[in-house]
Amino acid sequence: MGIGFDSMSRRSFGRILAGSATAALTPWQSALAATFEPALIYDYGGKFDRSFNQAAYDGAERFKQETGLSYREFEITNESQREQSMLQLAKRGAALIVGVGFGHQAAMTKVATQYPKVRFTIIDAVVDLPNVQSIVFREQECCFLVGMIAALTSKTGKIGFVGGMDVPLIRRFAAGYAQGAKFARPDVEVLQTMTGTTVSAWNDPARGSELARSQFDRGADVVFAAAGATGIGVLQAAADAKKFSIGCDSNQNALHPGSVLTSMVKRVDVATYNAMMAAKDDKWQPGTLSLGLKDDGLDYAIDDNNRALIAPEIKARVDQAKADIIAGKIVPTDVAAP
Repeated sequence: MGIGFDSMSRRSFGRILAGSATAALTPWQSALAATFEPALIYDYGGKFDRSFNQAAYDGAERFKQETGLSYREFEITNESQREQSMLQLAKRGAALIVGVGFGHQAAMTKVATQYPKVRFTIIDAVVDLPNVQSIVFREQECCFLVGMIAALTSKTGKIGFVGGMDVPLIRRFAAGYAQGAKFARPDVEVLQTMTGTTVSAWNDPARGSELARSQFDRGADVVFAAAGATGIGVLQAAADAKKFSIGCDSNQNALHPGSVLTSMVKRVDVATYNAMMAAKDDKWQPGTLSLGLKDDGLDYAIDDNNRALIAPEIKARVDQAKADIIAGKIVPTDVAAP
């Protein structure tokens, strides 16, 4: 279990998204809830990408296990399916449609306008409509922390970053990572590479492995992957080269114990779960939620797979920086330094 992932953190995040904790259902409530069926539309890479999509899947599965209610799901394979799947789910009376990823923004704007009585939640983008809840994260805050860990752990003074699709969201990851690295170690060199400019950049582990190996060849000994399923190749390349990687979105420490230095965890699972629970309990609200370290929406993962990899003095420095970010004394920006 990573830092900040205890039950108290889940409850505090839940209050932000849903407004209250979930209570046991009475028989009357159970009968009423039986008609409730939310839906989840994944982004590229599939629900078992062991990263962003899988975090949403885990949240939906938690909802299913705790309530006994089913949910519908759809894995897109091309752009046209975003609107098609959303439209069909709305027509069939889905109680809530959750779109995972900024790529659903245009489709949700169109479909939510056509179906004003259907509730929609989008993760990683903003749709300003009265029946849409938008959940975004201040990723740069936690990327700052893993950048510190990378820089302070590196023996070569060079660390790397492999992003997925070259979009503002992933540049926010890269910016926070570089800022944290330079904050901890001003002379560190940060190598950055994006996988591509199309959606295929999210699902190309072979390319991720190639890019990581290139950065290792240039002297990097820690590489952070913010690339969806492509990142699996980065983590594998690091394990093969006996270097360190940093996972992203989900806790990926267990994929290569001893090689994954830590993971930047984005609580997409809790966002998905609480959106569904709030809608079921009729406590769902539209509007925009911006979540960061203070809200337990982000954290870096410490568990039995990586605890021995991070020196106590490094952890102490990083935890102090985390406290300072929460207090507003350090403000990581979402753009790269000039």
